Amino acid sequence: MTAEAEKILVELKPWMADYMRSFYTDDAEVSLGIKIKEKHTDYVARHCRELAEHLELNENDAALAEMVGLFHDVGRFRQYTIYKTFNDSRSEDHADLGLKVLGELNVLKDLPAEDRELVEFAIGNHNKRFIAETDDKKKILFARLIRDADKLDIYRVLEPFLSGDAAKEGPNFVTSSDSDGISPNFLRHFERGEQADYHEITTQGDRRIVRLLWVYDIHFAWTMKKIVQAGYIDRIKAGFEPLRIDMSVGFERLERFVREKCAADDRELLTR
Repeated sequence: MTAEAEKILVELKPWMADYMRSFYTDDAEVSLGIKIKEKHTDYVARHCRELAEHLELNENDAALAEMVGLFHDVGRFRQYTIYKTFNDSRSEDHADLGLKVLGELNVLKDLPAEDRELVEFAIGNHNKRFIAETDDKKKILFARLIRDADKLDIYRVLEPFLSGDAAKEGPNFVTSSDSDGISPNFLRHFERGEQADYHEITTQGDRRIVRLLWVYDIHFAWTMKKIVQAGYIDRIKAGFEPLRIDMSVGFERLERFVREKCAADDRELLTR
């Protein structure tokens, strides 16, 4: 018997496809941004399902995980159409906007209240610096799952720019006015292996540091192995060579963390 969430997901997939297509326009810049996020949505939804199945979640929860991936960036489409940027600090928080869209359009109305709250919590926390505190371990699990799946594909999206050679990353990922170099506070964040505040970014070097710091937010070995196998981390590191900054402390910490995460048992991480 098909799980209830699976049945609802089957109905919501064409809804989301139509919703994304509704933002198609003759404006070339907007169209590029919309299509980037359309493809990203597909990849993240698939990663969520794959990770859920890897973790041996039940059929209903696997469907809910894919649903979170399907809608995690639903706010991006309205955001880019209005502001022509994916930069939350220059527009508005896209996760919060996404929850507003889902609420206005009553998209999740057929989900049981508990499942709807789970999906909304994960979406609302997929892009925050830290996951909101809660005693609900299942909500934490789903937030971690979408954060992993999202970052895995964002590395793919930024693939042409990982070395830092390009002056601009697609539609407003980076502005041409960003200078190179690394701000002292971002170098400290890197050495300590701690997340940085995106609003403090002032240089392209800061942005590349942020990409490396994403690694510390990866929860599951499954995700880390895929990031390593794709060579993303090595290419980001290569982009720092011309800066000639002594980053050995930060790189040693990073490499140790990656090794330990890849060697971890995801079944044990599931309970933490």
